[in-house]
Amino acid sequence: MSPSDPAAEAAVSLPAEAAGHARPSQAEAEAAVRTLILWAGDDPDREGLLDTPKRVAKSYRELFVGYGTDPVGLLQRSFEEVAGYDEMVVLRDIRLESHCEHHMVPIIGRAHVGYLPRGRVVGISKLARVVDAFAKRLQIQEKLTAQIANAINDVLDPIGVAVVVEAAHQCMTTRGVHKHGVTMVTSTMLGAFRDDHATRREFLSIINGRSGTFEG
Repeated sequence: MSPSDPAAEAAVSLPAEAAGHARPSQAEAEAAVRTLILWAGDDPDREGLLDTPKRVAKSYRELFVGYGTDPVGLLQRSFEEVAGYDEMVVLRDIRLESHCEHHMVPIIGRAHVGYLPRGRVVGISKLARVVDAFAKRLQIQEKLTAQIANAINDVLDPIGVAVVVEAAHQCMTTRGVHKHGVTMVTSTMLGAFRDDHATRREFLSIINGRSGTFEG
């Protein structure tokens, strides 16, 4: 079911952070957008803005679809027939699109995810989907990085997990200090990636093979 369908909106459950709060209706969401347009100084009834509240509400269902996605469920289907493979699995340069929970403006970047399997591996598309599941929510980058790593660690029980996120925050490029070209880098290292310097160096060497920006 597409997240842009009205039925999909009803199916998306509220996150733990919103427990106890009823989900607003489509009409209430559109009314809120109209209020923001008025507050910004424009007329929501002029021709170019008539359908904007509806469009914004629709786009929010897509931008924040992660609230209705279960990262654990994505990872639970794993494979044990790996012919004894026990080396590092790395998926790098995963496009990341999120929104800052402080100003609700975009965070754009990429994530690099690696793990050392303990007899079980997961389809690589699932790693990208886990990144999206957490990114498509209101976030801070530090929490996002840890959530991705902890979900993989908890479900797959690997020997170690490493996640590095590099992203630009429009809350400081298009407003505030207006510092362009600034990238924030966060990392979470678990298990062997935290305890074994050689393992961590190997992972960083792999992801820096293209980006060359993050140094541990």
